[in-house]
Amino acid sequence: MHPRCDFEATRRQVLQAGAASVVVTAAPVTANAQAGGASRGRVAAAAVAGTALTKVAFTVNGKREELELDTRTTLLDALREHLHFTGTKKGCDHGQCGACTVLVDGRRINACLSLAVMHEADTITTIEGLGQPDNLHAMQAAFVKHDGYQCGYCTPGQICSAIGVLNEIEAGVPSHVTADLIATPQLTPEELRERMSGNICRCGAYQNIVDAITEVAGKKA
Repeated sequence: MHPRCDFEATRRQVLQAGAASVVVTAAPVTANAQAGGASRGRVAAAAVAGTALTKVAFTVNGKREELELDTRTTLLDALREHLHFTGTKKGCDHGQCGACTVLVDGRRINACLSLAVMHEADTITTIEGLGQPDNLHAMQAAFVKHDGYQCGYCTPGQICSAIGVLNEIEAGVPSHVTADLIATPQLTPEELRERMSGNICRCGAYQNIVDAITEVAGKKA
């Protein structure tokens, strides 16, 4: 027979004591978290208060636009969030997928990697400025004809990039696979695939895209 213990605790008392110890232990942690949250809030408020704004003016799809922007605003966000040209897509936001490709003074760029304030007085063309459903650009019509898209998310960037590619070839700009760096680049499938490699189509419509560009290039020639 076990000797009688002078201290006998019920199950309820044990649970109550355990809960009390948890509360006591957590109290400093909660206080520190609240203090940290308040500190982060003050830092964020200070950052907003110290935001540097500047005015920038450029032409988008034939219309002059004037904006006052945070100097950190990308061209992509200026187009989508401030001017509501949502045809230009935000994909990776790291310049790796090409969904945000637009034309600036006829040259293709990744809008997510370029600050809006860098484009003072530039002429910018988005997919909306190329054509509309009742008046398609030749490249848009070719993409439809050759089924150069499936989900369509990357298509605006693909089309803008394709037009930029033809401009590059016409201007004699070589690529990494151009056979003769002195002569005018030839419109071969290898040349097109190399130049379009920065535009990812997750649906895999690459051959159809090449066919569409080749048709437009033939008509242009």
